[in-house]
Amino acid sequence: MGFFAFLVLGLIAGAIAKLILPGRQGGGWIMTLILGVIGALLGGWLGGLIFGGNTLGSFFEIRTWITAIVGSLIVLLIWGLVTRRRA
Repeated sequence: MGFFAFLVLGLIAGAIAKLILPGRQGGGWIMTLILGVIGALLGGWLGGLIFGGNTLGSFFEIRTWITAIVGSLIVLLIWGLVTRRRA
């Protein structure tokens, strides 16, 4: 998967994660992109540790999207805990 495709995957996975989580998360589309890309990396890394393989395949594989969304949910939860304590 190319760099641009990975950015698009991160943006969409971050947006889906924001839709799944209840409540209001701050940040615009750039923060969604950053959290989504970090989440996709985290999801791929955790999926590799748990399932023993590369879980980030091509752009159109369902396992790629599931790991990216799950990773984005984890990152978004952590981000919410960090920013909630600061405010």
